[in-house]
Amino acid sequence: MTLRCLFVDFNSYFASVEQHDEKRYRGRPLGVVPVLSPTTCCIAASYEAKAFGVKTGTPVWEALEKCPDMMLVQARPARYIQMHHELMALIEDCIHHETPGSIDEVHCHLLGRERQRENAVAIAMQIKERLADFSEAIRCSIGIAPNRFLAKTASDMQKPDGLTVLEETDLPHALHRLDLRDLCGIGQSMEQRLRDAGIDSVEALCASSRERLRRAWGSIEGERFRLQLRGHELPERKTTKGSVGHSHVLGPELRNFQGMRSVVFKLLAKAAMRMRDDGYVARGLALHVRFVGIDERFSRFDAFEPLSDTPTLLHLLARQLQPLEHAQQNGRWKSKRHPPLSVAVTLTGVEEAGRQSGELLPARNRALRVTHALDRINGKFGNNTLYFGAMDEAIRHDAAPMRIPFSTIPDVRREEEGGDQATHSPDQGCDHELWLLRERQFKVLAETAHRESRAKTHEHGQESPRMGAGGWNWRGQASHVEVERGQTLPLFR
Repeated sequence: MTLRCLFVDFNSYFASVEQHDEKRYRGRPLGVVPVLSPTTCCIAASYEAKAFGVKTGTPVWEALEKCPDMMLVQARPARYIQMHHELMALIEDCIHHETPGSIDEVHCHLLGRERQRENAVAIAMQIKERLADFSEAIRCSIGIAPNRFLAKTASDMQKPDGLTVLEETDLPHALHRLDLRDLCGIGQSMEQRLRDAGIDSVEALCASSRERLRRAWGSIEGERFRLQLRGHELPERKTTKGSVGHSHVLGPELRNFQGMRSVVFKLLAKAAMRMRDDGYVARGLALHVRFVGIDERFSRFDAFEPLSDTPTLLHLLARQLQPLEHAQQNGRWKSKRHPPLSVAVTLTGVEEAGRQSGELLPARNRALRVTHALDRINGKFGNNTLYFGAMDEAIRHDAAPMRIPFSTIPDVRREEEGGDQATHSPDQGCDHELWLLRERQFKVLAETAHRESRAKTHEHGQESPRMGAGGWNWRGQASHVEVERGQTLPLFR
């Protein structure tokens, strides 16, 4: 078995780009946040901040408690995309790379003599030298292994600025010191399933039979995982688009019903435009709203015949929000005590357009014509050159701008608003779908941190001081929340 893959992972990418651009950030604890709010989480932390225990997903209030001198900067997605393309060109000068699966990492297939250990290491060192000449702040860890899965794992084994080689003779004992969660594809729920199956370590995982892992995963993925641990290079599994959506953590100025409503309308309009641009229609619409200080969320889902026009989708969304508005009006939802924190809207049941029967009703055809006209205008002059009035507050506050999860490189021309897109070259766009995964991961990290925080405070019998709805008064004491006596009822009907 030979070395087949070289995997490059840029360390603390967002934070490193900020330190590259601003010398005053270098050597100092730095956190990158999606919005300047104490109830969000860090989407990146410099290694100076990581020394204090701050990491991706750490809530801002907790980060400031661990490192009071930490600097916080708001994410600049367009800049990270621009830097991504510069770094990919740098790697291409050393070795041909494959299509990036993430904004902060890329894999390269090793061919011929490149598969010999000394030649593969020489290529890795050349990349590191070129990167050192390019920037004093940006570093990368490189993994070299028989397949992409192990190469990615190796790149995480020595950070920052590491280089790890895993050969056939190193397997599987070189992996035994890792935690289960260190392996790509094992998250919190999968780890629990493995432990329930009696697999509590990577060593036990490597020693498990094919049948045992298939039962643990509940599918053939268990067998595929076992083969990858042993260095086999497996073909990529084809996936189909199932949904299109956006999520957003609200800024303090928009943590009210009208502000939240405006933002979620904007998110849906963006998602619908993306869906149409990719040639799809949707059969369902899902809405989720989370609140400050409580775990219960407001969720709604509607299924319908395939459609894609924005006016109809916005009408359906407005109908989904009505129970929440009524809950505020009748006092069931204390919107000042528990303001909306984050929103997510997803178009589900996505399928290719053109497979459906044509519209018979004139009103539906009119909505489609209006939608296509808006797409053409916004495509020429920039997103939200024309927009629906319900989105006005979100537009004025520049809410829900372009976001970058690590796992995709967005099309800047399609994502940026107004006339700004003219400043970007056409070759900056890539497949948009990878763009959303990391954003969902950040949202999960933030929600997990929020739940863990509440669990800790309840355990100690005190209220957390960081649950304020807005501002940066994270050191202030929260007012005591009393539970009203009487019948227990659901928050929303």
